[in-house]
Amino acid sequence: MNFKKITVAGSGVLGYQIAFQTAFHGFEVTVYDINDEVLEKAKKKFEILSKSYQDDLNATQEQLDTAFKNLSYNSDLALAVKDADLLIEAIPEDPKIKIDFYENLAKVAPEKTIFASNSSTLLPSQFAAYTGRPEKFLALHFANEIWKHNTAEIMKHPGTSSDVFDEVIDFAKAIGMVTLPIYKEQPGYILNSLLVPLLGAAMDLWVKEVSDIETIDKTWMVATGAPTGPFGILDVVGVTTAYNINKMEADATQNPVKLEVVKKLKEEYIDKGKLGVLTGEGFYKYPNPSYQDKDFLK
Repeated sequence: MNFKKITVAGSGVLGYQIAFQTAFHGFEVTVYDINDEVLEKAKKKFEILSKSYQDDLNATQEQLDTAFKNLSYNSDLALAVKDADLLIEAIPEDPKIKIDFYENLAKVAPEKTIFASNSSTLLPSQFAAYTGRPEKFLALHFANEIWKHNTAEIMKHPGTSSDVFDEVIDFAKAIGMVTLPIYKEQPGYILNSLLVPLLGAAMDLWVKEVSDIETIDKTWMVATGAPTGPFGILDVVGVTTAYNINKMEADATQNPVKLEVVKKLKEEYIDKGKLGVLTGEGFYKYPNPSYQDKDFLK
């Protein structure tokens, strides 16, 4: 694995975490997003994220300074990817947006560049033809709070080169991940094959007014010993991601409960800017959500 220069496309919930984790482990990272205003917001998020590295990993100021030096920013895709050995795509979970992105990327990326998608639910074979290099394309999925929940699911599609698969596994190890190779395409990979049904069931219970958000979370936390319930997890994942995933299912199935979930998420959360941890409020208010209160589970 000879990767030195990495481009991360998208500075949203996971994109900025991937970029910082990669820079923290010594790689040169270019952060690409649609305009300079979005990139300025990303810079502020990196400042906040660095404090988590200090608190959770005991990162030194020297390590953080080096990580920041390894980060650069560009809103011109051709310039952002011109020297990239690996591009990690972390843009919205919308097939049309991803197809448009890969078609544009294929026109400007060097021949050497490997493409990896951080999609949480979509399959690489859905986009391989649009990349112009299906043999150099695969999925590389990270869990939220990547510096603590250091999993990397690496999933090939039928046309992925075995050498590329192995190289990306090596890269994931080099940035501190526990690598989880997936040899056959599976929607949701391993993590979300387990997690998405839980989160979906929680939202169904909420929309059908079976119980309230805190009680649903409390039930899961007490019964399983989990540190966070499904709605706390959704705040970390991001309400927008939850909305996009549920909207795809609702559009495909016209399931009335899922249609109501989508409507409720949009009207009560997205339209009001309550997008989760990053905006300071989602299903809970941050930085001190009620589920972290010492009396929450009583």
